[in-house]
Amino acid sequence: MNYRLIIFDWDGTLLDSTGHIVTSMRQAARDLDWRVPEVDEVNGIIGLGLPEAIRSLFPGSTEDDIQALRAHYARHFMDEEQDTSRFFPGVPQLLHRLHQSGFLLGLATGKARPGLERVWRTHRVGHYFHASRCSDESQSKPHPAMVFELLETLSVGPEEAILVGDTGFDLDMARAAGVDRVGVRYGAHPASVLDQYAPLALVDHLDELMPLLGLEHNETETML
Repeated sequence: MNYRLIIFDWDGTLLDSTGHIVTSMRQAARDLDWRVPEVDEVNGIIGLGLPEAIRSLFPGSTEDDIQALRAHYARHFMDEEQDTSRFFPGVPQLLHRLHQSGFLLGLATGKARPGLERVWRTHRVGHYFHASRCSDESQSKPHPAMVFELLETLSVGPEEAILVGDTGFDLDMARAAGVDRVGVRYGAHPASVLDQYAPLALVDHLDELMPLLGLEHNETETML
């Protein structure tokens, strides 16, 4: 398959931030004297937009509840973000190589736009992406809207795109949009979940994408 566009998820796929998300969400619930969700519960909602994630973790939450938890979550997340969130090894090199090879790069993330712009300033990779969609400017995963919008913005057909993500929400979104998909085994959701969405492949390292994209694997660019 000749792909023109590679759509990445952010948290858990490019950035090793799932542990930080879990810790911040559990601490936010603790601040409000709510039931503190188990680690696996929080991992299970990573990839959703934050309001949708809160509603899933805490059924019956009112809009006031959601805003209160968002405020506490944001405070904890931002306090330690630069110290605890790092790229998986080799990610900047991967993005550079794909960009130099002529691929269009897109991003579909459960982050809100201000959060994405903040981490892009920190990690200095925003210039590699030709277009991006966030949960506060589109519909939350697994709805396919973000993928459809990226395809339209970049004038790419679904058969010319591939999505890489670490959650069932990512792969379900891609499947609904008619886009090929690859799951990474090292993120928030286990392979047993990812496999339900008929991925083209499940990979342990991002350099395993290279043969799927018609590129040679460079042994010096081991991802993990």
